[in-house]
This record gives sequence, structure tokens and C-alpha cells, in this order.
Amino acid sequence: MSTTTDRPGAETATGPTPGEIVRVTVPKRSVGSELRAIKIVWRRELIRYRSDRLRMATTLVQPLLFLFVLGSGLQRLSSAGTHGVSLKTFIYPGILCIAVMFTAMFSAASIVWDREFGFLREMMVAPVRRSSIVIGKCLGGASVAGIQGVIVICLAGLVGVPYAPLMILGIFVLQLLLAFSITAFGVMIAIRIKQMQSFMGVMQMIVTPMFFISGALFPPSGLPGWLAVLNRLDPLSYAVDPMRRLVFNHLSISPAARAALDPGITWWGWRVPSLLEAGMVVVLGLAMLGIAIWQFSRTE
Repeated sequence: MSTTTDRPGAETATGPTPGEIVRVTVPKRSVGSELRAIKIVWRRELIRYRSDRLRMATTLVQPLLFLFVLGSGLQRLSSAGTHGVSLKTFIYPGILCIAVMFTAMFSAASIVWDREFGFLREMMVAPVRRSSIVIGKCLGGASVAGIQGVIVICLAGLVGVPYAPLMILGIFVLQLLLAFSITAFGVMIAIRIKQMQSFMGVMQMIVTPMFFISGALFPPSGLPGWLAVLNRLDPLSYAVDPMRRLVFNHLSISPAARAALDPGITWWGWRVPSLLEAGMVVVLGLAMLGIAIWQFSRTE
């Protein structure tokens, strides 16, 4: 339809005629546009976390139950084996890891929610690389889990762990590395799952054994052969051990207690250094991120 005026010199307004092709210009991809997409997805995860206060509380319930209820309840039974160290102090590094792990997995679950409600399709047709969406999701989940971990760090004084600045900084960095790796792992799983109920079942089937096998609740030495092998294969073990070593380095405990409670992870008698353990967490996270990007790129 077109509209014209009969007055000489008047401006003519024209609209698209029937059959005319309306051209839509899609912005060219660039590094700036990809970084902006990553930032938007990352920011969305933080906004969702901030607006869901119930989620903040519920993801803390299980770690706090392990720390204060289980730790206090088993203290008298385990006092002979801990050489005077409180059981709550011993399991505190493991509780830090489980708090981060559960929060990171719930953040990865947002992919399933987005698929169910159709928002994921809108993101997939956006003029950005799908890898940017996955990276934004992983960074957002790592940030949310890191914030949740800070809450547990603030409880250190209640279990006899000092607020040493270097220790707190080291724990925070390890938590961020773990959060990124677990979120990448969760995204890798969630991409192939279409229903939230299925994802929750898979999460419980994978996350719970990872936590119990990691040595978060017991020293990794003197285990039966089959359990020792599983402990060395568990990725979470390589986050729990350096975090526990960092905490124990700032405690005044006897050599016997340190040898019994902090033996470290060994490979054929060689104790794995903390930096190598942290590096393994990073490498595993990057590998799972790569797999998640590859799977997401193939998703229709």
C-alpha cells in the first residue's frame, strides 16, 4: 500500500508493495558481539539467582546438615581417630566443595528449564555462536556457585577454622575452578535431556556418589582397593584434597593428626601436589566445556 499527496513538492511516503522482499540485515559476527552475548547470558544467570531467594536457602540446607548435624552427631564416635581434631573441622573442606557442586549443578539445570519453556530456541536462533551461549552459561553458573560458596566460607569460625586471608583467597579460587568444572559437566549432561525430572534423577545418580567417594567425609588413605581406585578417578577428589591441605596448613595440630587426616592423594606412593590437582580440575572443566559446545552445536 502506498500513500501520496497531490500537492506539488510534497513528500511521498511509500510502503512495501505486494510481493516486495523486505530485507533484514543481520549484524556481522565479531569478537565484540560474542563477548556481549557471553556477558548477557552470564548476567541472566546472576539475575535469576538474585531473584530466587528460596533457591539460595535450599541449596545450603544439605551442606549445613552434613557440617553441623552429621559432624556433631559423629564427633564422639570418631574422637579416637581424629587425634583431637573436631570432625566438623575435618569435613569442612568437603562441605565447601559440596555446597559449590550442588549449586553449580542446579545452575546447569536452567538449560532444561529453558528448553521446556521455549527460551532456549530463542537463544539458539540469535546471530551469535552457540559456543558463546555455553560459555556464558558456565561462567554464570560458576559465579553463582562461587557466591554460594562465600556463604559457607563465612562459617569457618564456627568449626574452628581461622579467617586467614591467604587461606580464604586460596579456598575461593579453588571454589571458582570447581564451580566452573561442575557447571560445564552439568551443561554437558543437560544439553541432551529434555525433561527436568530426568535431569534431577541423573544429577542424584552422579553427584551423590561423586561426593561420597571424593574423601570429603573420610581420609583417602587406608581404603579398600576398589574404593581407593574410585577415589583417584573421582574429579571431585582433586578439589577436596588441596582445599583440605590449605585448611590444615593454617591449623595447630599434631603430626599424628596431620598424617591421619591429611594424607593427600597419592599415585603409586607419590603425593600429588596441590597445583597439579588444581590444574587437573581446570583441564577436566575445559574438556567438558569443549564436549558441551560440540553437543550444543549439533542440537537442532
